[in-house]
Amino acid sequence: MKPLMTSLLIALTALPLSAHAAPVTLNLTNVEARGGQLLVGLQTGDQFLKNGGIAGEIVEAPEPGTLTFTFDVPEGRYSASVLHDENKDGTMSVGANGMPAEGWTMHNADKLMGPPTFDLVGFDVPPTGLTLTMDMIYPEAE
Repeated sequence: MKPLMTSLLIALTALPLSAHAAPVTLNLTNVEARGGQLLVGLQTGDQFLKNGGIAGEIVEAPEPGTLTFTFDVPEGRYSASVLHDENKDGTMSVGANGMPAEGWTMHNADKLMGPPTFDLVGFDVPPTGLTLTMDMIYPEAE
């Protein structure tokens, strides 16, 4: 997961896309007020879990509740990944058990039984665009 979060940071510097882009709207629910920053990014299959991405945004000290992000991308297949990077180190912190120690989500996160694959967390963006709602997943507070 650490390469994924580094990829999100790099994705945030993506150049504006062509006029033939479709809107992808991400509604992130259950965001908690835990300080740090929220890293939101879209990746293609070739970029998945690598450095790079097609679009992204950073939100400093996100407010609790639901946050909405819209990115214009060409139609195609993408993944969406979110990290609530509480310690602002650009990587997903994990506990001794190997499980995430910071808030996160991906499309179809509730279906993951191990490391994510693009086939499972990816989604198709038609020319008209797409809206996804993703619930943030947080570890229990210590």
